[in-house]
Amino acid sequence: MSEPARPRVLLLPGWQGSGPSHWQSRWEVLHGHQRVEQDDWHWPRRGDWMARLDEVLLASEAPNVLVAHSLGCHLVAAWAAHSRHVARVCAALLVAPADPQRDDAPPQLYNWRPVVRQRLPFPSLLVASSNDAMCSLAQAAAFAADWGSAWCLLGARGHINADSGLGDWEEGVALLKSIA
Repeated sequence: MSEPARPRVLLLPGWQGSGPSHWQSRWEVLHGHQRVEQDDWHWPRRGDWMARLDEVLLASEAPNVLVAHSLGCHLVAAWAAHSRHVARVCAALLVAPADPQRDDAPPQLYNWRPVVRQRLPFPSLLVASSNDAMCSLAQAAAFAADWGSAWCLLGARGHINADSGLGDWEEGVALLKSIA
């Protein structure tokens, strides 16, 4: 009997992608994880992003773990609510979800409204910061509850991105291992 395939880790950056200093980009290089490239990082269209995720998931028979940052968390929620391929995902790490419904959200994110709040059909862990300018702590907790996600509060880490000074973010690697 053969061993089950190791899950493939798919990186789902948020609005404007993840630059070279972002932990997602570093994980891509260090750990060989695959970034899901979108056609338009600056004017993200929810339907287009969902279709692209489906394409990438269908390109391999391997089980998948989704590692989403910011708007990528909303991609996971929207995709899971509509895709017929959710069985291809075994878990998701949702890091620093943005709030596209907040008053100061940029117009590029308006088509992500209303936020999909359906419970995810696979285990997930939402990681939040107490001082994220893109999403209040209360709203991050509400997303976790709505999506059925376990909850991890990192403390004051901003938007948990390159500006947070996380480097290779070994703490995040450990969180990923705990769900994958």
